[in-house]
Amino acid sequence: MIGAGPAGLAAAVTAADLGLRCALLDAGERTGGQYYRHPAPGLGAARPDRLHHGWSVYTGLADRLDAHRAAGRVELLAGHQVWALERAGDRDWRLHATTGPAADDRATVRSAAVLLATGAYERQLPFPGWTLPGVVTAGGAQAMLKAGLVLPGRRIVVAGSGPLLLAAASSLVTAGAEVPAVVEATNYLGYARRPGVLAAVPAKLVEGAGHGSALLRHGVRLRRSSAVVEAHGTDRVTAVTVARLDAEWRPVPGTERRIACDALAVGHGLLPQIELATELGAATRTTPDGTAALTVDARLRTTVPGLWAAGEACGVGGADLAIAEGELAAHAVADRPVRTALLRRRTRLRAFAELMAASHRPGPGWTGWLRPDTDVCRCEEVPAGVIREAVEELGAGDARTVKLLTRAGMGWCQGRMCGPAVACLAGAGGGAGAGIGEEEVRPDSRPFSCPVPLGQLAAELHGDGPQGSDLD
Repeated sequence: MIGAGPAGLAAAVTAADLGLRCALLDAGERTGGQYYRHPAPGLGAARPDRLHHGWSVYTGLADRLDAHRAAGRVELLAGHQVWALERAGDRDWRLHATTGPAADDRATVRSAAVLLATGAYERQLPFPGWTLPGVVTAGGAQAMLKAGLVLPGRRIVVAGSGPLLLAAASSLVTAGAEVPAVVEATNYLGYARRPGVLAAVPAKLVEGAGHGSALLRHGVRLRRSSAVVEAHGTDRVTAVTVARLDAEWRPVPGTERRIACDALAVGHGLLPQIELATELGAATRTTPDGTAALTVDARLRTTVPGLWAAGEACGVGGADLAIAEGELAAHAVADRPVRTALLRRRTRLRAFAELMAASHRPGPGWTGWLRPDTDVCRCEEVPAGVIREAVEELGAGDARTVKLLTRAGMGWCQGRMCGPAVACLAGAGGGAGAGIGEEEVRPDSRPFSCPVPLGQLAAELHGDGPQGSDLD
């Protein structure tokens, strides 16, 4: 199992329950992933449950994991960033991981099957001022609070689109921050189009109502069909301009309003992290919000034999869905029958995830926020004007060509931050869902899913250094 978040944890303990021997790898030092992020040990946090929704679910999974580790059924490999999968047959896998910067900081895990539970990362749509200090992602604001017990500021505007905004704002005001506004680009009417899907997941309605009531108690105003179109400041953000949006997400002239703040938490949903699978040529599908997710069958098998996926890699849907899919995938790998109740639960939650994605799909008019000097690629400092010049004057018709002409997406994040925006400006769909290079995914399109030190590659080439675990 690659990834020790909700899906990976659920898969590991379920597979061990079914008699399989498992290795659970994660880049982090502790289990839980981004969703169940722990406070730093040195902070001495006595009540981490107050920072999380459903913390008891995590502790239950963690206790089961500890029992299986003690019995030798699960090996936890924390601090292992898997950078490539190698398949020599349907039941012969090698997982290559880096554990640090030195040549010997590497490991190889051999297994008969692989389950991807790699989660997701945030989608960012650039706007003037988004690189100012004090502008963080919505998930980043939550991470600062959960892991560091700190706030990104005292007066924080929360903006973007998606259910993460309400959760982030609720956490921030509960921790003592002032949130003058939650700025949501959609109007939430998309949810009303399928009331049966909502009625089938009452827990989601209760969760949303809880966040909403917390915001009401603190006097937080929800601005729908609106967006932050500019952040102001010099050394850090001091204010934002909010404008109403039309149905295509174009700013409506004359509706601009300035809101003072010392931090901005902004995000437009999540993107499945699927590089390890697409390296192997695994098929993808386009979700209702325009993102690429792995194609899986009813048993969560990808199109690559011996490779399963669960959770956000199959389409973003939250922790409850990830846990259900982790359990289902474990049964499939073990070739065991699955309870009907689990199948139905997964069906209901996946239907809600598709509805959620459709309701928060970015509109094509968001590019109207950009000015020619607005940086789109932060790593390489490539502004929107240069990208548009590559498309309109140099003939670039896709994000890959834009990348070659402008270096957009060639920086440290390898297009994770700017990829959707660059693809959209290049004409690869207005919804800002595709990333750089996703227009034509080939098995050799990106051989490494993360930066790898050259010394480790050389050691791999010569077969030197430490070896990892073997799983039959």
